[in-house]
Amino acid sequence: MNKRRLITVYILTDFVTASIVWLLFNLYRYREMAQYQFASMSDFLLFFQVLKGQVLIPLCWLVIYFISGYYNKPFRKSRIGEFFSTLIAVMVGCVVILFTVLLNELPDSFHLYYKLFFFLFLLQFVLTYMGRSVITNYTLRKLWRHEWFENVIVIGTGPNAHKMSGDLYESGYRIAGFVSDNHSDSDTDTAPAVKPDKILGTVDRLKDILENYNVDALVLALDDGIKRNLMPLLYSLYHYKKPIKIMTEKNDFLFNIKVKTIHGIPLVDVTENNFSEFEKNMKWLMDKIISICVLILFSPLYACLSLRVKIDSRGPVFFRQERIGYRGKPFVIYKFRTMYTDAAEQGPLLTAREDKRVTPFGRFLRKYRLDELPQFWNVLKGDMSLVGPRPEQRYYIERIVQKAPYYYLLHNVRPGITSWGMVKYGYAETVDKMIERLRYDILYYENMSLVLDMTILIYTVKIVLTGKGV
Repeated sequence: MNKRRLITVYILTDFVTASIVWLLFNLYRYREMAQYQFASMSDFLLFFQVLKGQVLIPLCWLVIYFISGYYNKPFRKSRIGEFFSTLIAVMVGCVVILFTVLLNELPDSFHLYYKLFFFLFLLQFVLTYMGRSVITNYTLRKLWRHEWFENVIVIGTGPNAHKMSGDLYESGYRIAGFVSDNHSDSDTDTAPAVKPDKILGTVDRLKDILENYNVDALVLALDDGIKRNLMPLLYSLYHYKKPIKIMTEKNDFLFNIKVKTIHGIPLVDVTENNFSEFEKNMKWLMDKIISICVLILFSPLYACLSLRVKIDSRGPVFFRQERIGYRGKPFVIYKFRTMYTDAAEQGPLLTAREDKRVTPFGRFLRKYRLDELPQFWNVLKGDMSLVGPRPEQRYYIERIVQKAPYYYLLHNVRPGITSWGMVKYGYAETVDKMIERLRYDILYYENMSLVLDMTILIYTVKIVLTGKGV
């Protein structure tokens, strides 16, 4: 069973469970409150408001479960984690229903609210958790019996790759094959430790290999002698949009990323960041809602700035440029043009404080960060987030990583309109200054949270209002 199908099963089960719970709750509510207002139970259940609730309430539960992050990772769920995730989500949902639905009714006794709330909470939690447990236990049994697999390709053909293949199989993974790193043959004198017929090719052919195999994740298991090639190799894998796991040690180079040991296999998922599943979904939801609101409410400002840019100098209103975003994927960033049109002819150049290429009105836009406003369209499209490390051009990335290869870690986070680096450091005029600013972005990466995002947004608003953007 693939990921989408399993998520669909969870969603349908939760919807059916929520529908049954709300029907049973209405029967209880009729007995406690509504039997004197309706001639019969059927009249109550067929009442328009009750029928509307029978449809909308289960859908609201699905929204709450989605925001909680329950559907993000359907495979290999922890039973304990599932218990507490369901408990918290049901508690929050019941509180919402209490204030939006139940408090609109006036019972004979205030204590009846407590009875209704706890009846709904217990019923919703027990039936929801039971339904989920059946699916989760069934899924785990299928995985441990090797009837279902998560297909992985192991990059590496040496002793580490050979050892990991057995450990991965015992943990419920299936090795689709091995891929040789381009430097393996030149850096080692020994033959590959894995069987030759299991080697699907080299990293250069990985795109074609992935098209021929249904792969869920990539696992890097390089030997110690060629680990120096890990970062360039890792960067080349991001654009395949697959989870990337690395066999590493707790004292390895990846800073404070947590090492998850599965049956003795020290694995780091380097495509994950420090956000919880709930925080990921909340951040995504906030990005979409705020972007839509800004694009609609500030549309007159967009029109005025566009006209002013057009009057100030000849050329297009918007500046478009390719940047490298989430997992190394290129995208086109949008800004209000702040330079003369012939500035691009000089090639990739960072903007200096007194840059003559900047137009008079462009200086005003940069001072108040108004040139960044079109990037709310990038956020709505999903290329960017409100808060995250600033995306750079490939030209500068190639120079940054020569001195700071850990820059690639930032590609595990969707780039943002504003960032901790932009707030605390500002614009960088040289590669060395970009590396200095990188320290703040790495600090953000290691301490990501919604609270920190809100802090950065508050600082950004202060910069915009005071005109300290330059």
